[in-house]
Amino acid sequence: MKQLTVPFDKEVLSGLVAGENVEITGVLYTARDAAHARLCMALDAGEELSVDLLGQTIFYAGPTPTPPGRASGAIGPTTSMRMDAYTPTLLRYGVNAMIGKGERSAAVMEAIAECGAVYFAAIGGCAAYMASCIEKCEVVAYDDLGTESIKRLEVKNLPLTVAVDSRGNDAYEQGVHAYLRQSR
Repeated sequence: MKQLTVPFDKEVLSGLVAGENVEITGVLYTARDAAHARLCMALDAGEELSVDLLGQTIFYAGPTPTPPGRASGAIGPTTSMRMDAYTPTLLRYGVNAMIGKGERSAAVMEAIAECGAVYFAAIGGCAAYMASCIEKCEVVAYDDLGTESIKRLEVKNLPLTVAVDSRGNDAYEQGVHAYLRQSR
């Protein structure tokens, strides 16, 4: 399994291949629907963002309240399509990578390839395990959104799969084709 450090530079992203398993260590940010809407409204209005996301990775997640003695509560990926209306804008702004679950729209796939970004898939249902990969969690924007606020996470060995690489190759589509070939 390839070990990676976030934030990523474009050279690292360009070397990743759809379907490849990785573990990431470093800093990333959480953001879900409500935060995405606010970020895009700010960009559309020509305003600075509340948190600098240039070259950063966004994890489509909202951790549950933090239990005593832990860095974070359970945290699992949100269905990525819910962010598809906002994703091309954020990629063109300069977000490098996203983490979520499920397939992406054609517009997002085009923006990923255009911007040389990467979309990682996290396994749903592993929220308690994923929380064990978080070493620090702090709210950095939109505190009023509660679990949907933007949080800065420091993670160690967070397991992911490259779902869409920087060239637009899609592991979900590749999986369907491989299954169809085997079932014939």
